[in-house]
Amino acid sequence: MVEGKIILQGGGEHAKVVLDALLSDKLEVLGLFDPKYNGNLFGIPQLGKYDPGFETEALAIVAIGNNKIRREVVAITKHNFTRIIHSTAIVSQHAEIGNGSMVLHGVIIQAQTRIGNHVIVNTGVRVDHDCKIDDYVHLAPGCVLCGTVQVGEGTLVGAGSTILPGIKIGAWAVIGAGSVVTRNVPDGVVVAGNPAKILSQINE
Repeated sequence: MVEGKIILQGGGEHAKVVLDALLSDKLEVLGLFDPKYNGNLFGIPQLGKYDPGFETEALAIVAIGNNKIRREVVAITKHNFTRIIHSTAIVSQHAEIGNGSMVLHGVIIQAQTRIGNHVIVNTGVRVDHDCKIDDYVHLAPGCVLCGTVQVGEGTLVGAGSTILPGIKIGAWAVIGAGSVVTRNVPDGVVVAGNPAKILSQINE
């Protein structure tokens, strides 16, 4: 359970889900920082550009869906970070969840799984035993990771994908929505299909 006052970095679509999760768990959110938005979201003020001097004892979550942008915003955030585990999530007492990570509605995380920092475990994701998820990963809604799967930093596992047991997925890769991953995936590629195949290399 998160304690204390919270601010969000981000005011877009993913921030709506994170804010909703925080408010539904009766947590105190002071505001959202994002220069693209103003006004209020669910009654919480959108405060524009990030202010490192705002309520310096508050804890931050970077609620941005894009993994690279989330990493960039984490790097400039001066507030200490917290994590959210929504009350509807089922998380083994023997799993580890890193700082800044977001475990959202209806997630199941099984024993001895390690979730890194600033990871999004989105709606209805299933992560089985002994998985290792590195920092800045986004597990999109409804994906399933079978046991002992490894996912490298910054990778997006698309909605509804299934990763078979023991598979290793590299860093900054993209797994297309609905894919079934039956073989290891190298760094920096896009894969999709059933079975998933490499479609392209991601150019930085």
